[in-house]
Amino acid sequence: AGKSTTLNTRAGLISPDAGKIRINGSVVLDAGAGTEIPVEHRKIGYVFQRSAVFPHMTVAENIAFGLHARHRDPAFISGQVSRWLDRMNIRELAEVRAARLSGGQKQRVALARALATEPSLLMLDEPFSGLDTESRRSVKDVVRQCVADLKIPCIFVTHRKEDAKVTGDRICHIERGRIVREGEASGFFG
Repeated sequence: AGKSTTLNTRAGLISPDAGKIRINGSVVLDAGAGTEIPVEHRKIGYVFQRSAVFPHMTVAENIAFGLHARHRDPAFISGQVSRWLDRMNIRELAEVRAARLSGGQKQRVALARALATEPSLLMLDEPFSGLDTESRRSVKDVVRQCVADLKIPCIFVTHRKEDAKVTGDRICHIERGRIVREGEASGFFG
């Protein structure tokens, strides 16, 4: 339908042949003018469908990854890692290699890594797929609370109506690359 492609173009992982992309009012891509803000300067937190954690790194190293890539001060990195270990309730996993984590734990780490960079936009691509019922509920609650507390926009891709209903404020239904319906979540599935 084009949902993941939409996220990937916003993130800068795919460059469209035509059009403009604005994030929070700022143009990050204008194909006609040849303008394209690099991925690392877009201030986007992105959580992929397949909990893209680095299996050879510890949980703490995973959370710190984006901050190191942005050359943040070591004291700031340490503070952010500590904050997000606590916020995601995964402090006891700080020194555990990500390869040893459950699906729900990996999604919490991926979310912590995305939010530790203090993004202007959070994008989630099917973040609950593949999780058991308890992990799905737990991660969903964490996402909802973090987005509300941080007051940042979030684009959340899902195929599940129930996830859209309880997580979203506005819903956009895409079929075959086209928006077929858009509106407030409260009356969307009425």
